[in-house]
Amino acid sequence: MARRRGTVGMIGLGIMGGAFARNLAAAGWRVIGFDPLPAKRRAAAKAGVEIATSAADVARQARDVLVSLPGPKALDMVVREIVAAKLPPRVIIETSTFTVADKERAEKRLRKAGHIMLDCTVSGTGAQAAAKDLIFYASGDAATIRRLRPMFRAFGREVYYLGAFGNGSKMKYVANLLVAIHNVAAAEAMVLGIKAGLDPQLVYELANAGAGQNRMFEVRGPMMVRSQYTPATMKNVVWKKDMDVIGAFANEIGVKVPVFRATEPVYRAAIKDHPDEDTAAVCAVLERMGRVKRGKPAKARKSTRQKRPAKRPRR
Repeated sequence: MARRRGTVGMIGLGIMGGAFARNLAAAGWRVIGFDPLPAKRRAAAKAGVEIATSAADVARQARDVLVSLPGPKALDMVVREIVAAKLPPRVIIETSTFTVADKERAEKRLRKAGHIMLDCTVSGTGAQAAAKDLIFYASGDAATIRRLRPMFRAFGREVYYLGAFGNGSKMKYVANLLVAIHNVAAAEAMVLGIKAGLDPQLVYELANAGAGQNRMFEVRGPMMVRSQYTPATMKNVVWKKDMDVIGAFANEIGVKVPVFRATEPVYRAAIKDHPDEDTAAVCAVLERMGRVKRGKPAKARKSTRQKRPAKRPRR
């Protein structure tokens, strides 16, 4: 049996947290996980994750605990549990996209109880998480983040240190603003091509081969080609939270974001009509707006297939 690399806790076993846990377990880490949903616990257990009885039980068994949660109320609940358990010092690595104020409130409570909280947001979709194609925007205690680098690299591509606690979240807002824009731009380009009579697969391959390529087109384009938006790697109903956080932050610091604002009506329609589908479903919204009727998909010519991009070197 391979030697264990160490023990890490995982609170929240959804799309992102579940992928974190599976990849860590596959890389040789002992992973202690918890999620309130039985189905998520069962799926994680099949991947080699040891299931705890509660969030506090995870922290009781693991010195370092990753947290991936759907909303700030869930974060408050987890923090209360851990504080109430009166455990020895722990490191809580919060990876979700919440407001800085939400995270600062949690950090203050945990610090008072003797724990360290890190703000380590994630750039990447659920599909990228499954493939370990993630980067981490880490902020907080520098020495602790340095110690945890091997863990981050076990389920992601790279970790970048951003300095003071909260800077990780701020960088995530910048990155997700681009994600919001690029996702709608990819869908808009796809719909233009389809309405013009081009095959969706060819639109995807040739746009990615040219100067207009963007990462959201690369990652979500295949779903747009198939017009199939499940299983979701980021549900529209969950993405609403991220959109609200970015918009509020821009208002707070007095920055105009007109292109981001222009995407909001498209996402609102996707949230209304495709709540549990992937955010790539903005393509379906734009197809309805453009009165697009798809023909029978054509097979892509081999000569136009894009070669898989070379693996990016680690920095």
